[in-house]
Amino acid sequence: MEIKVLGTGCKKCKTLEENVKKALEAANIEASIEKVEDLKDIMEYGVMNTPALVINGEVKSTGKVLKPAEIQKLF
Repeated sequence: MEIKVLGTGCKKCKTLEENVKKALEAANIEASIEKVEDLKDIMEYGVMNTPALVINGEVKSTGKVLKPAEIQKLF
């Protein structure tokens, strides 16, 4: 599984990244996590609000910090 957290490095973006790690650990799933901070790269996903969560190339959430339990449902 490939997970990307899209955001410019704000506190919400960092919190979402930490919540993704917690969700993976709780679900006992291994995945690569990439932080995408370049605005050009973020715009390629059509994302206008950050933070955003991309799983296997599909945008799953934009503009909010999901809790670990909410992220697990997206796996």
